[in-house]
Amino acid sequence: MSHEEPDIRIYLRKVLKTVSAGMLFLLFHMTVGIYLNWGFFEGSIGIGNIIYYLLFLATLGGFVYYLLKVWRQD
Repeated sequence: MSHEEPDIRIYLRKVLKTVSAGMLFLLFHMTVGIYLNWGFFEGSIGIGNIIYYLLFLATLGGFVYYLLKVWRQD
């Protein structure tokens, strides 16, 4: 491992950070949206649906911001 180029280590760290953040994002929304049943409309829109989708948009924005920050670093 000590003979590899530093650029490869930086690239692999970026990939690891991207995959880790993506899995955390997906696991959180799978838990809240599917398991707690807030992602589905049952007849009419409930307060849980509104909270979930607002939270989804906020965390999606944060996730995209984080990815842009990670991949723009040198």
